[in-house]
Amino acid sequence: MARKQMKIRARPKTGLAAVPLDSFRKCLFYFHYEIDSKEISKIIKGHLKDAFAKDDYTAITAHPEYNFTMASNYAACIFWEKAGLKISDYADYINWKDRFIEHFSKLIETGKKLLLTKTVSTPIPVISPRDRLIAKINSTIMVDIEDLEDDWMNGIKKTIDLYTQFKKYGLSGNAVDLVKEYIEFSYQEYSDAYTGACDQAEEAWSHIGKPELKRRMKAYEEMLSDLDKIKNAAKAQRKTRVKKPRAADKQVDKIKFLKESIEYKIVSIAPIQIVGSMRLYVFNVKTRELTEYVSESVTGFEVKGTTLQNVSELSRKTRLRKPEDFLSIVQSKTPRQVDNEWQKLTTKTSSPNGRLNSDCLLLRVLDR
Repeated sequence: MARKQMKIRARPKTGLAAVPLDSFRKCLFYFHYEIDSKEISKIIKGHLKDAFAKDDYTAITAHPEYNFTMASNYAACIFWEKAGLKISDYADYINWKDRFIEHFSKLIETGKKLLLTKTVSTPIPVISPRDRLIAKINSTIMVDIEDLEDDWMNGIKKTIDLYTQFKKYGLSGNAVDLVKEYIEFSYQEYSDAYTGACDQAEEAWSHIGKPELKRRMKAYEEMLSDLDKIKNAAKAQRKTRVKKPRAADKQVDKIKFLKESIEYKIVSIAPIQIVGSMRLYVFNVKTRELTEYVSESVTGFEVKGTTLQNVSELSRKTRLRKPEDFLSIVQSKTPRQVDNEWQKLTTKTSSPNGRLNSDCLLLRVLDR
């Protein structure tokens, strides 16, 4: 029975993952209009670090940021060559490396002067987040608690809603333990005086009587209950940290593949195209195995080292008896047509492991 084909929608590609690789001219215009200036600066500075000595690199990068963000043309050239491609359709950029060195070499001397004119500023005292939190607690909620205790001393029987007060002052769950420590200490004093567990506490609070001690203990118990509710609410609202995906060009840095096969007259696609795609065809020239990788993830394939990630159980591989006939089908037909021809093969189909090596030709990628 023919396998049912599943339609998987890929998440639209943006940024560096969506750079067109069929033409350098298109890549150049895409970098100029679509790539964020921060990405361009990052690419330029990364290449500068490799192209210049350390002192010269420091001098060049002492200049304002616009010197790097405006060089989208050089960023496109760097990206293009990192993808394993050569500039052939735009004569002005064939010798871009020499122009790159010449352009940024002019910034070395002025950069050294900028470094000399920089004055050493007095370091600003750094206040830790915990110290900031303690200061905020002491100036807000602790003032309310101290005012409450003053009212008790003056015979005014009242309490405060800590849950509401925390919301009012914008205090987070991190403040709970610090406030709780103070309330528990005060509660223990009243408890020791009420039960007679501590002679000193009993003597210190003998002037207010046990009914008032019991009322104050109940007020503190309600506050402690509010603090527990605040902490539980903070846990419920805690955001789950989502791992940020690595840039496509970084993912494929260590990938192993065969760039070209003279025997089969096939050139591999740029490996950067794998990241984010939903289907990949690979042919191993040594074992003559054809592999169809499928991803069901909304983010498509990712690459870790030399291994494909997000590979679905729908992926399959088989050995080809006549590779020349079948490879042309894989490179030109739709997935349904490829599947129809696959069903006609008499060799066994099995599941792949997702690893790529130096014998693998990257034939084709698809977004469905």
